[in-house]
Amino acid sequence: MTNAHPHRAGGVAVVHNGIIENFRDLRAELAADGYAQESETDTETVALLARRELDRGATPVEAARATLKRLHGAFALCFLFDGEADLMIAARKGSPLAIGHGTGEMFVGSDAIALAPMTDRITYLEEGDWAVITRAGAQIFDAADRLANRSETRIQIDAARIEKGGYKHFMAKEIAEQPLVIAEALKHYTTAEGLLRLPEGIDFQGVDRITLVACGTASYAAHIAKYWFEQIAGLPAEIDIASEFRYREPPLSPTSWALFVSQSGETADTLAALRYAKEKVAKVLSVVNVPTSSIARESDLALSIMAGVEVGVASTKAFTCQLVTLALLALKAGLDRGRLTPADLAQHIADLKALPGLMNHALSLSPQIAAIADDLAKAQDVLFLGRGTMYPLALEGALKLKEISYIHAEGYASGELKHGPIALIDAAVPVIVLAPKDALFDKTVSNMQEVMARHGRVVLLSDAKGIAEAGAGSWKTITLPEVSAAFAPILYAVPAQLLAYHTAIAKGTDVDQPRNLAKSVTVE
Repeated sequence: MTNAHPHRAGGVAVVHNGIIENFRDLRAELAADGYAQESETDTETVALLARRELDRGATPVEAARATLKRLHGAFALCFLFDGEADLMIAARKGSPLAIGHGTGEMFVGSDAIALAPMTDRITYLEEGDWAVITRAGAQIFDAADRLANRSETRIQIDAARIEKGGYKHFMAKEIAEQPLVIAEALKHYTTAEGLLRLPEGIDFQGVDRITLVACGTASYAAHIAKYWFEQIAGLPAEIDIASEFRYREPPLSPTSWALFVSQSGETADTLAALRYAKEKVAKVLSVVNVPTSSIARESDLALSIMAGVEVGVASTKAFTCQLVTLALLALKAGLDRGRLTPADLAQHIADLKALPGLMNHALSLSPQIAAIADDLAKAQDVLFLGRGTMYPLALEGALKLKEISYIHAEGYASGELKHGPIALIDAAVPVIVLAPKDALFDKTVSNMQEVMARHGRVVLLSDAKGIAEAGAGSWKTITLPEVSAAFAPILYAVPAQLLAYHTAIAKGTDVDQPRNLAKSVTVE
């Protein structure tokens, strides 16, 4: 299970993902009964509770069930017992859990991708379910202990996508796959004639607002999409971090839509936010990479981003595929709301279809970016600047760098520089400036010159025209091909990812499995 913690106590082993909120009270109760903990983990508390039930004469199934009734919080659990080689007991409450079916063998995991190397036959446990699993199969019970008939699903995951394919790291492979997966997503959702081919039921007429909710990298994709919904479709859009969204209890209009973005489709905060919004808006959409995930299943409509399996913890191809899918939704909104003509739509789709070729060009810059990263790796702090849609991309670029290289990095809107961050500028702080030659370019250059006037080391990412106009005085430059202004963040994501990747390589950190992070955040 993703982020899972194993623990053993007196013949009971527990694998646990989540948080047991009342474990301190339970631990005190156990201590009073003579069951002292050796660690401070809530997982050991669960194992000791089951051990106590066994000591009182319960069977393993009875012990596990009695233990589950005492737990408060959000968790996925799997119990194993000494002397019971043909028994696992699994349960979920607030965290996802799936059972994999094999031939004479069974598996338990947090999602289909985790189980994909073993089986393509999956049964998803629903909220409150618990299951008694043997090699012959599984009996699933609901929260009221009634026998439940949960369907088996056949998942379609190409096992080759879970191999490195000759690359040193999964992240390198996934960065390189972006032109291919974006082309596949565009082929799936558009026609050769420049028309949209989105699922039925997506009609933005009468929608007065869209609320976009996500976490981490997905939230930056949603942030970029906010610009698209507002500028292309004239549809008011607000964005929220899922972990804050439901706790501030935002008022939602019954004529608005809510859109949830998640790579895994199991992100705990995003799923909780979806459940909060579901009865308060006209429609719930989701943009996910796993169409059988909890978020997809609980949405009115779910769009798969078609990225394929992404193994590296730091998201790359899922991010750009999220952007492409969100861009197509914004185009649909523009068409439905009368803001785009068919000719406008065809031009935008042509611009999107040009991206795979442009991204291949950006990938060819990897050796040059690696050389810059060798110097970047010596820094302790790095700033990323951008305007318009490049601002949330600056946030994402900073996140990528800090995730895998452990260098402190921050992203800012360029215009905010003089409102505080400029105090950090000196010769030791590299500043990554994302600035295609667009309508905001001159403003960004002005901010960049403020950095250089204070001896800041600027790495300018722009096209040839931008580099020619503003490159003088920059510490380093990266020249990208010209791209449609609207969809430039999708292209500029590639060098931002490569900068993070090569900086991490130069520092010798674990690129695919950075410390303290998990691929799917299935707890709050």
